[in-house]
Amino acid sequence: MTDGGGITDVDGLAAALDHTAYLADEALATALFLAVRMRQPILLEGEPGVGKTSAAVALAAALDTPLLRVQCYEGLTAAEALYEWNYPRQLLAIRLAEARGTDLADADLFTEDYLLARPLLAAITHPGPGPAVLLVDEVDRADDEFEAFLFEALAESAVTIPELGTRRATVAPVVVLTSNRTRDLHDALKRRCLYHWIGYPDRERVEEIVRRRVPEAAGWLAAEVTGAVHRLRRLDLQKQPGVAEAISWTRALDALGVDRLDAVAAERTLGAVLKYEEDVRLARATGLDTLISGAG
Repeated sequence: MTDGGGITDVDGLAAALDHTAYLADEALATALFLAVRMRQPILLEGEPGVGKTSAAVALAAALDTPLLRVQCYEGLTAAEALYEWNYPRQLLAIRLAEARGTDLADADLFTEDYLLARPLLAAITHPGPGPAVLLVDEVDRADDEFEAFLFEALAESAVTIPELGTRRATVAPVVVLTSNRTRDLHDALKRRCLYHWIGYPDRERVEEIVRRRVPEAAGWLAAEVTGAVHRLRRLDLQKQPGVAEAISWTRALDALGVDRLDAVAAERTLGAVLKYEEDVRLARATGLDTLISGAG
């Protein structure tokens, strides 16, 4: 089975991910490698902002293959993830036929020429030679009906288009599902998947991630932001800042040309790291000086 990108072991995948500026520990690199080698879907769970989506993006880059993303939301239907018909082009064909005095049957309008593949169908019909990476992002936000459809599609590596028949994968995609665990997923789907929990990294790893993702920022800024985020996470916040917020904060400070992270700079940029007014008030009440320069 082709694993994509010429990657043959865990160390090779870890190095390829590192080359994309995604720092994966051994456990995550192993889980992703198994998903690629076994061609079994992997479910990544963890708090928002710890790098679940970024892991899939980095995996596609490491394998040098397309990333196809289904962003889940309440009410998402199977058709919206699979395909749609090119109605403007169909209407044009009807008008041209009328102008010529000819008739068009339904079979003339529902052909491959008028089919627009959405991410799930595009992943299954990807011609290869390597597999596409299919990211089903925040699957916990979708409804039970979509989850059941997804389970069937992943189990068979096939989908059915009523007008055209069944499409089966020639090269099965590498499937990455992410969840913030806002609800429990069905056991059937979880049994189908490999599983890995991405926790919040320790302070040193966060600093290294920030340095890699914001290389234009001075090294001291990554260290100071990481320390401040570490202390913010000790507060009883409605939404704890994750790695994504640490990166965003560093970019905001760098964009402002900040040469020292102090209470004034923090006050100006709190919106990059804290996303609730209640959390902003708590940070201010705790003391920005303490959060910025306190013992880490």
